[in-house]
Amino acid sequence: MSLLVCLLAMLVLRGMATNEVFHDERIAVSVDKTTVPPNLLTGGPIIDARGDKNDHPVSYSVPDHTVVLSFDDGPDPKWTPKILDLLAAHHIHATFFVTGSMTAHNPDLIRRIVAGGHEIGVHTFTHPDLALQSRTRLGWELGQTQLALAGVAGVHSSLFRPPYSSTADALDDWTWPVTKDVGRRGYLTAFIDSDTDDWKRPGVDAIVKAAMPKVPGKGELVLLHDAGGDRSQTVAALGQIIDKLQTENYRFASIGEALGASATMVPVHGYQLWAGKAFILCTQFSVQVLPWLVGLLAVVGALVFARFALMLVLATRHARRSRRPDFSWGPPLTAPATVLVPAYNERECIANTLNSLAASDHPIEIIVIDDGSTDGTSEIVEELALPGVRLIRQPNGGKSTALNNGIANASHDIVVMMDGDTVFEPSTVRELIQPFADPGVGAVAGNAKVGNRNTLIGAWQHIEYVMGFNLDRRMYDSLNIMPTIPGAIGAFRRSALVQVGGMSDDTLAEDTDITMAMLCEGWRVVYAERARAWTEAPASMQQLWSQRYRWSYGTMQAMWKHRRAVLDRGPAGRFGRVGLPLVVLFGVLAPLLAPLIDLFLLYGVLFVDAPATLGAWAAVLLVQGGLAWYAFRLDGEKPWHLVTLPVQQVVYRQLMYLVLLQSSITAVTGGRLRWQKLRRTGEVAAPIVEV
Repeated sequence: MSLLVCLLAMLVLRGMATNEVFHDERIAVSVDKTTVPPNLLTGGPIIDARGDKNDHPVSYSVPDHTVVLSFDDGPDPKWTPKILDLLAAHHIHATFFVTGSMTAHNPDLIRRIVAGGHEIGVHTFTHPDLALQSRTRLGWELGQTQLALAGVAGVHSSLFRPPYSSTADALDDWTWPVTKDVGRRGYLTAFIDSDTDDWKRPGVDAIVKAAMPKVPGKGELVLLHDAGGDRSQTVAALGQIIDKLQTENYRFASIGEALGASATMVPVHGYQLWAGKAFILCTQFSVQVLPWLVGLLAVVGALVFARFALMLVLATRHARRSRRPDFSWGPPLTAPATVLVPAYNERECIANTLNSLAASDHPIEIIVIDDGSTDGTSEIVEELALPGVRLIRQPNGGKSTALNNGIANASHDIVVMMDGDTVFEPSTVRELIQPFADPGVGAVAGNAKVGNRNTLIGAWQHIEYVMGFNLDRRMYDSLNIMPTIPGAIGAFRRSALVQVGGMSDDTLAEDTDITMAMLCEGWRVVYAERARAWTEAPASMQQLWSQRYRWSYGTMQAMWKHRRAVLDRGPAGRFGRVGLPLVVLFGVLAPLLAPLIDLFLLYGVLFVDAPATLGAWAAVLLVQGGLAWYAFRLDGEKPWHLVTLPVQQVVYRQLMYLVLLQSSITAVTGGRLRWQKLRRTGEVAAPIVEV
């Protein structure tokens, strides 16, 4: 969470530096001047409402035969250096009213302005019309700009010019309160005598003409711009303005020099200096790093959509192939199979599980391995006294130990594994084992379905199982890189199990571990969509967290265990060079970067363009919804649960991200988890054929 907050702060800092954040182009319109002191409307362009002058403000004019050249909205990396070169060539000092965003974005230019003996004034941070802003916003605009100035040049300025300002006689009942408030904060407010309108690009001659004093010999404060667009006309006109006024015996000065005030800029020290440096450092880091993050996010986004397309194509091909009337794995398998049911404190579910197996239309041997249960699970199994059921008791040793015990006692070559909280349909075992007619098939993944889907959490997991798990399995089957046989329903060729050493307790995801091991030995792992198992999904966020934490961490352990397959030139090479990278990319890296999407969404809604941002998010959600609808259609499910998809994207996906993040931290730090037991209710009582 702290990382996400930091990333959001980086986004905001970058947005401030690029003037995206808090950008407001509204301009106040007023003609009333009832509150403006009359002496200001007829006085000079510089207003002092500081201290005891706040109630009785005074104004100052530029002395005769003196011109102050002032430049607004910069600094700009293209035009400000050209203007500075011209001023330096004529040994002229000017006043630059800079914005905080441009200051943070171009710190070297601010330092060059100060080093050249020029004067800096505050022009707000994001250039809003302050007449339409609150006093809090006004304070923020001034304070952040001063912070930026301290960080890049070690100075504060007592000069201020409001955005969209003009001559002093344009003050009105909207703009005068701003000027008065700024005076209370210790600023001189500088308006203008001559507005060149150079931002309109009226032509060089028009700019030069507008800069000339209206009364010969009278002092002038001239407004020009060094940023905000193409300023080539401004640069071209500036040389002519200087030459023409110098021939008329005008001197050029900054505002402070013209008024004889030497303290318009003061150096800062201590906390203010270091706070400014930290602000600029963080802003520059954000400006430099975030484009890389945006690029990375774009790459991941493109890969995710490419994966959607690949999944759509391959899942469709898989469904068409498996549903062709002439499709067959080989001669139908009728030989009995062994079903292993590892059980640890499953008293709520074990009866439903065994009763569903007893209704199987395929001959099976059922072995229940009680892994040290303390809730009477074994007694329930014995009381049921179902035919074909064997009970094996063992001290608590974990799921992999229980399964290996069952494998050792299995009587048949095909071994089906399921969880003690799962129920099978009568045809499940028969459908599950048919692919073993192909001698190259070593394992088969069944179709795990959520039974308790009538709650919000259950509906979210139902969507995930249908869209994320089973659609994935169709794709992975087509590519022959199936990474996981679900623990709820999977079948294995016993000889293949023996070849890879049986179930391992090296990881918490023993089902993923054994599947990867089989792929590395060259066995095919396929998906049987008609072999349905109904499982009880976690019913609370805490239980869901525990389950997914174990899954995520166990999968990472399995990937690390089989990492050498990447370099293998034998049967493991295909999985190592295709399957493992896909699992890492889409199972770990892409989900870890997913919160960036939400951060950019939040940033876009709050600071950029809310309708466009929400529209883009809706478009992505529409694509996901279309893919989910197709997955439901392939799986024979009614799609009404998809109404919860938008909420799932906002809440459930964040939970999965946090789980994955915690799993990654655990993996990096070398922590280890035990096989965790979730509390079950036993509400999945019978197989459901249609929904």
